[in-house]
Amino acid sequence: MTIAEQAFTELYPEKDMDKFSLVVKYSGKFSGYNANVKYKKGSKTTVEFNLSRKWKEISPEIQIGLMQYLLEKIYREKKKTTNMDLYDIFLKNIHVAVPKEESHPELEKSFDRVNEKYFFGMIDKPNIEWGNESFSKLGSYSYGEDKITISTIFRNIEDEDKVFLDYIMYHELLHKKHKFKNSGLKSYHHTKDFKISEKKFQAHGDIEKELTSFIRKKKKAKVFKEKGFLERLFI
Repeated sequence: MTIAEQAFTELYPEKDMDKFSLVVKYSGKFSGYNANVKYKKGSKTTVEFNLSRKWKEISPEIQIGLMQYLLEKIYREKKKTTNMDLYDIFLKNIHVAVPKEESHPELEKSFDRVNEKYFFGMIDKPNIEWGNESFSKLGSYSYGEDKITISTIFRNIEDEDKVFLDYIMYHELLHKKHKFKNSGLKSYHHTKDFKISEKKFQAHGDIEKELTSFIRKKKKAKVFKEKGFLERLFI
């Protein structure tokens, strides 16, 4: 029996395995410990688990837990197994073993400021990188890669605006600190403890309004820049 079959039969012992084709593929297209599942109905229902190659090095018990979480997304049924608990523990602690290879001087300075001021220097530095120029997704934290990605709209900003970069850094570091909570079919990343901690950022109430204004100005500046470029093209 393959690990995919083990994952399936443990979660759904009442289902007829002969009606399913379960496939596991390891791919270099995924970063970190990411994965997904594809589901296709037919004379025989195909369930294809696509996992990062890094999963090959991880114990079958934890891989089974991952696959069971993916199966839950398909069938929308609340289940809980020992393997799923093992997967939770693994994902919440993998940051310790992840190599720290990605950084940028400007982001490092922000991390140092935030870590010292709000975490007493106790948070170990994750991978930190600039992402795309996004006005909606300002930052993100990847548990499997122990990586914070921040929108380039905060790159090379004035000193008086660096508080916005620090606020996004703080928010993402809270994800690293508080992790997530699984409840039924959903994972909660903004837990009660997370929200309490988030309000501890200096002038939290004002910073949200000021950040919105900062983003609006950045959007306008981009529009004017692009408009000027188009006008030069057609002169």
